[in-house]
Amino acid sequence: MKLSVTFLVLATYISLATAQSQEWGQCGGIGWAGSTTCVSGTVCTVINPYYSQCLPVLTPTTPPSTGPTSTASIPPAPTGSNSNALARAAGKLYFGTATDNSELSDAAYVAILSDNTYFGQLTPANSMKWDATEPEQGVFTFSGGDQIVSQATAHGQIMRGHNCVWYNQLPSWVSNGGFTAAQLTSIIQNHCGTLVSHYKGKIWDVVNEPFNDDGTWRSDVFYNTLGTSYVDIALQAARAADPGAKIYINDYNIEMTGAKATSMLNLVKNLKSRGIPIDGVGLQGHFIVGEVPTSLQSIMQQFTALGVEVAITELDIRMTLPATNALLSQQETDYKNVIAACKAVSGCVGVTVWDYTDKYSWVPSTFSGQGEACPWDANLQKKPAYSGITAAWA
Repeated sequence: MKLSVTFLVLATYISLATAQSQEWGQCGGIGWAGSTTCVSGTVCTVINPYYSQCLPVLTPTTPPSTGPTSTASIPPAPTGSNSNALARAAGKLYFGTATDNSELSDAAYVAILSDNTYFGQLTPANSMKWDATEPEQGVFTFSGGDQIVSQATAHGQIMRGHNCVWYNQLPSWVSNGGFTAAQLTSIIQNHCGTLVSHYKGKIWDVVNEPFNDDGTWRSDVFYNTLGTSYVDIALQAARAADPGAKIYINDYNIEMTGAKATSMLNLVKNLKSRGIPIDGVGLQGHFIVGEVPTSLQSIMQQFTALGVEVAITELDIRMTLPATNALLSQQETDYKNVIAACKAVSGCVGVTVWDYTDKYSWVPSTFSGQGEACPWDANLQKKPAYSGITAAWA
């Protein structure tokens, strides 16, 4: 009887020692007592000191060029003198707009949105964020995002996924979960991997707004639990889920020389030096009339010099109300200057406005007394700003 027990213990020990972790399974980390080897076709990859994971071995891909290219499917270029047609003629991938699900019931709005001579790309303002896609742990809902993808696909428009990891619009189970580093690592990987896999072949804002305005790291559940490694974790999960996706980090107030832009430049350098996948940087472009940074073009060139592409991802230029002819004229100049800066940088792939009409702008509800930030007014009529956009692309 004692001999049988000894053999049983020994067999169990050998079994544990020789077992291999499955793809996506844990294979190491502080406190890990399980297998440290992975099944064929995967490699045990250190994600952070607390968690190593069996990730699929990927075929090396060509590093992203600094020119206006993307692995996202590129629709045929429309012709004419409207904003997207002119952007394509200028060698860019798109001129696009954000939109939201509630707006798709507005027939007059949708008629303009659907015209790909105006817009060659759509970004969902809310329906791909964490609270909309994984409101309960492991329970994914894609109906909102799918609706906007269908809208874009039906009209030959590129989709930009927005976003995987952001400190805001998190369900409470994420922000207040009290997870260990290993647990949160797995949660990020599952969320980003599932989201990017569901929407394959897209451009993705994988990490959104990681920095404070002074260039320090933003304190949130991800940074507080994992430090800066959460960025690696998210980017690697996105790349593993879809090697063909263009993966970005997106932020605001990095459009001008200063501490925040410097921190983002240093982050990109660091990621590239360690082989962490990063294809692009999104400069949001939430500006104020008369205050568009003169260093915008230079900053974009500094990013593209690092081997990543750039895009203006959330452009609007707000003013203190009421609008005057002088303010609208300055806004026209400001839009023209932003577009001209992108046009002048070969690695700037396109510009997205953060909705095209004042009717659905986020500005008035966020900045008291300010508005009129978009190229179309609340009655869906083009403002002088639109003329600035087309003049710059032409």
